Amino acid sequence: MSQKAISIFQTCIPLFQVLSDNHRQSILLMLSEKGKMTVNEITEQSSLSRPAISHHLKLLLEKGLISVEQKGTQRYYSASLHASVDLLKQLVVALEEECL
Repeated sequence: MSQKAISIFQTCIPLFQVLSDNHRQSILLMLSEKGKMTVNEITEQSSLSRPAISHHLKLLLEKGLISVEQKGTQRYYSASLHASVDLLKQLVVALEEECL
Protein backbone atom coordinates (compact mmCIF):
# COMPACT_ATOMS: atom_id res chain seq x y z
CA MET A 1 0.00 0.00 0.00
CA SER A 2 1.35 3.43 -0.89
CA GLN A 3 2.35 6.07 1.61
CA LYS A 4 -0.55 8.20 0.33
CA ALA A 5 -3.13 5.52 1.18
CA ILE A 6 -1.54 4.90 4.58
CA SER A 7 -1.53 8.63 5.29
CA ILE A 8 -5.22 8.95 4.40
CA PHE A 9 -6.01 5.91 6.56
CA GLN A 10 -4.17 7.46 9.50
CA THR A 11 -6.00 10.74 9.00
CA CYS A 12 -9.31 8.83 9.11
CA ILE A 13 -8.56 7.00 12.38
CA PRO A 14 -9.97 9.73 14.70
CA LEU A 15 -13.08 9.88 12.53
CA PHE A 16 -13.54 6.10 12.77
CA GLN A 17 -12.99 6.23 16.53
CA VAL A 18 -15.63 8.89 17.16
CA LEU A 19 -18.11 7.16 14.84
CA SER A 20 -17.61 3.79 16.54
CA ASP A 21 -20.04 4.74 19.33
CA ASN A 22 -23.73 3.91 18.74
CA HIS A 23 -24.94 6.96 20.68
CA ARG A 24 -22.82 9.33 18.60
CA GLN A 25 -24.08 7.63 15.44
CA SER A 26 -27.67 8.19 16.59
CA ILE A 27 -27.04 11.84 17.44
CA LEU A 28 -25.36 12.46 14.09
CA LEU A 29 -28.20 10.78 12.19
CA MET A 30 -30.76 12.77 14.18
CA LEU A 31 -29.03 16.04 13.34
CA SER A 32 -28.74 15.01 9.69
CA GLU A 33 -32.46 14.26 9.49
CA LYS A 34 -33.89 17.05 11.65
CA GLY A 35 -31.45 19.89 11.10
CA LYS A 36 -30.46 22.32 13.85
CA MET A 37 -31.25 21.20 17.38
CA THR A 38 -30.42 22.31 20.92
CA VAL A 39 -29.01 19.98 23.58
CA ASN A 40 -32.44 19.87 25.22
CA GLU A 41 -34.15 18.90 21.95
CA ILE A 42 -31.60 16.15 21.36
CA THR A 43 -32.00 14.93 24.95
CA GLU A 44 -35.79 14.73 24.53
CA GLN A 45 -35.29 12.43 21.53
CA SER A 46 -32.71 10.24 23.28
CA SER A 47 -32.51 7.90 26.25
CA LEU A 48 -29.28 9.58 27.38
CA SER A 49 -28.90 12.24 30.05
CA ARG A 50 -28.18 15.86 29.17
CA PRO A 51 -24.53 15.61 30.38
CA ALA A 52 -24.03 12.47 28.28
CA ILE A 53 -25.47 14.20 25.21
CA SER A 54 -23.20 17.20 25.84
CA HIS A 55 -20.18 14.89 26.07
CA HIS A 56 -21.01 13.19 22.77
CA LEU A 57 -21.67 16.55 21.09
CA LYS A 58 -18.26 17.78 22.26
CA LEU A 59 -16.53 14.79 20.67
CA LEU A 60 -18.47 15.14 17.41
CA LEU A 61 -17.68 18.86 17.35
CA GLU A 62 -13.96 18.25 17.94
CA LYS A 63 -13.83 15.96 14.89
CA GLY A 64 -15.73 18.41 12.70
CA LEU A 65 -18.77 16.16 12.23
CA ILE A 66 -21.13 18.78 13.63
CA SER A 67 -21.15 22.55 13.90
CA VAL A 68 -22.66 24.84 16.50
CA GLU A 69 -24.34 28.21 16.18
CA GLN A 70 -25.08 30.47 19.14
CA LYS A 71 -28.42 32.32 19.03
CA GLY A 72 -29.03 34.27 22.21
CA THR A 73 -28.64 31.82 25.08
CA GLN A 74 -29.22 28.75 22.90
CA ARG A 75 -26.59 26.73 21.04
CA TYR A 76 -27.89 25.00 17.93
CA TYR A 77 -26.04 21.93 16.70
CA SER A 78 -26.21 20.66 13.13
CA ALA A 79 -24.49 17.96 11.08
CA SER A 80 -21.46 19.15 9.15
CA LEU A 81 -20.35 16.15 7.15
CA HIS A 82 -18.83 17.55 3.96
CA ALA A 83 -15.17 17.49 5.05
CA SER A 84 -15.48 14.01 6.59
CA VAL A 85 -17.28 12.60 3.56
CA ASP A 86 -14.61 14.09 1.26
CA LEU A 87 -11.89 12.47 3.37
CA LEU A 88 -13.64 9.09 3.26
CA LYS A 89 -14.05 9.41 -0.52
CA GLN A 90 -10.30 10.00 -0.81
CA LEU A 91 -9.72 6.85 1.22
CA VAL A 92 -12.04 4.80 -1.00
CA VAL A 93 -10.32 6.07 -4.16
CA ALA A 94 -6.87 5.30 -2.73
CA LEU A 95 -7.96 1.80 -1.69
CA GLU A 96 -9.55 1.11 -5.08
CA GLU A 97 -6.36 2.19 -6.84
CA GLU A 98 -4.11 0.18 -4.53
CA CYS A 99 -6.09 -2.91 -3.64
CA LEU A 100 -8.57 -3.70 -6.42
